[in-house]
Amino acid sequence: MTTQEKLSASVMGTYGRFPVVLEEGKDNVCRDENGKSYIDFGSGIGTSSLGYCNDAWTEAVCTQAKKLQHTSNLYYTKVQADCAEAICKATGYSKLFYCNSGAESNECAIKLARKYSFDKYGKGRHTIITLVNSFHGRTMCTLSATGQDVFHNYFFPFVEGFRYAEANNIEDLKSKIDDTVCAVMMEYVQGEGGVNALSQEFVDAVYEMCGEKDILVIADEVQTGVGRTGTLLAGEQFGHKADVTTLAKGIAGGLPMGACLANEKCAEVLDKGSHGSTFGGNPVCCAAAMAVLKTVTADGFLSEVQAKAKYIREKLSAIKGVKSVSGLGLMIGVELEEKAALDVVNAALEKGLLVLTAKTKVRLLPPLNITYDEIDKGLEILKSIIEG
Repeated sequence: MTTQEKLSASVMGTYGRFPVVLEEGKDNVCRDENGKSYIDFGSGIGTSSLGYCNDAWTEAVCTQAKKLQHTSNLYYTKVQADCAEAICKATGYSKLFYCNSGAESNECAIKLARKYSFDKYGKGRHTIITLVNSFHGRTMCTLSATGQDVFHNYFFPFVEGFRYAEANNIEDLKSKIDDTVCAVMMEYVQGEGGVNALSQEFVDAVYEMCGEKDILVIADEVQTGVGRTGTLLAGEQFGHKADVTTLAKGIAGGLPMGACLANEKCAEVLDKGSHGSTFGGNPVCCAAAMAVLKTVTADGFLSEVQAKAKYIREKLSAIKGVKSVSGLGLMIGVELEEKAALDVVNAALEKGLLVLTAKTKVRLLPPLNITYDEIDKGLEILKSIIEG
């Protein structure tokens, strides 16, 4: 029985997997069980932010795994404290809650927003506005928060208290705000929704409207955070800092970790017994996150991310058959004139390049430390497919 057959026989078929069995990887190249190499322009959907088995990351993980792999959150650990301090210092937030994924981070943010409003204003102020084409996770609550009809099926009834406004439509947002609203939740770049960035004008309007009514702003930076867009948080490029920001994906370089960050106003909302996580703040994940954070915040690193992003975007825009390039930083959407995105992804796989899709676009999320040589080789493959 092959690996693919064995997995299909024992694992629920919830993923549309590509027919390749990945065996090992180093830096920004991985190999399958037959020894074929692939340049990775997807980094595990943005999670392996420093590529495969980065030396500093591997050393941190292995050292911690040999010391203490897990303990209950009924106790303290130094690595958890050090990691929280480092994240809060780097982002400017007051406190965080540790969890294991983007969906859990967003779930925490939703609970925090509703409790903040309940504590201050009482019942009835619980509605959260999210945006059409948003994606916030696959739990029942975060599916309900997701503004895409394609996800709103099968699992009825969904969680109530969500309302969807059109992205970049200020008047539509204004029409959705009333006295029942406690928060607006948004992605600065809608990843699963097509790699589309919000406009500066719209983001400014969100903060202005919310500030007037003491409505919290929740920034879902699960995919955009930890340097993906060329700044530690994407919000920095819009000149705003949300009351609550959620992180996951690239935060621990490929290990399951999420964090819900809160500003001073919201830092004490979730008190004893109001939320929890068995694995949140796992020592090995915290050690991994510290290695990622140390690398990403080193002098010049994020400037290099910005330079590489500019380089890739210019090269992509020059390819015949590319209609437009969207997104921000190394979060890139490629709209094609004729070819189907999935056909391009499959052809790239055959030629030794891993890329993704987002709706009708080819999506690129290369590791933040990818080399120019790897960029050139990967783009040459894409060019040959799109122009061929």
